Amino acid sequence: MRDLVRWHDLECGSYDVDLPLWRDLATEAGGPVLDVGAGTGRVTLDLARRGVSVTALDVEEPLLAELARRASAERLTVATLLADARELAVSARFGAIIAPMQTIQLLGGPAGRMRFLDRVRAHLRPGGLFAAALADALEGYDPEVSAPPLPDLAELDDGTVYSSRPVAVLPVATGMMIERVREVVSPAGQRTVTEDRIVLDALTARTLYAECAAAGLTAEPERLVAATQEYVGSAVVVCRG
Repeated sequence: MRDLVRWHDLECGSYDVDLPLWRDLATEAGGPVLDVGAGTGRVTLDLARRGVSVTALDVEEPLLAELARRASAERLTVATLLADARELAVSARFGAIIAPMQTIQLLGGPAGRMRFLDRVRAHLRPGGLFAAALADALEGYDPEVSAPPLPDLAELDDGTVYSSRPVAVLPVATGMMIERVREVVSPAGQRTVTEDRIVLDALTARTLYAECAAAGLTAEPERLVAATQEYVGSAVVVCRG
């Protein structure tokens, strides 16, 4: 399962443009934070370093195990929760529940999101904040016409090189499918190539605000995370319980 951690770190771990926003929301909420889709701790650990009480939720046990190892190495206190966010049922209540990057677009469409938002409403403290980032509209591209983004690269201490290269963004019935080619080159030069596909649900801030209202959440002003050369920007829907 180490590869799961390595690919997650390579493709997601270096993104930091949104961190000031999550810090601000955690401060505004003034209570414990639930980080949904925490992975190896990109946001969780950043908040914990600033004294925020954070619970990291993810469906992948190896990612949470690595997060816990990193927290321990930094002597940070972080709780982890292995669960499907759509089935969340714990006694804790949170001042803020956040879904960074595009986690909200990986829940299986409107039905999955409504199950999740019901759990959000049930686990927020009165007046608590919910915030979810949405990818700006992704345009499909033909790799024969325009060059895809450069690959993400990482080299281990033993000389093994990991490369993750986006090769296409294609429209599908429910949204957009992002295709990547993952390559591992050993110190001896042995090359292993696999493909990875992920589908992001089509979702606008307007639609998500309407779904939040149906779940009993009250709209707050939308926040924005700027695009960079490497990453698309995000609209961040914010609501109160």
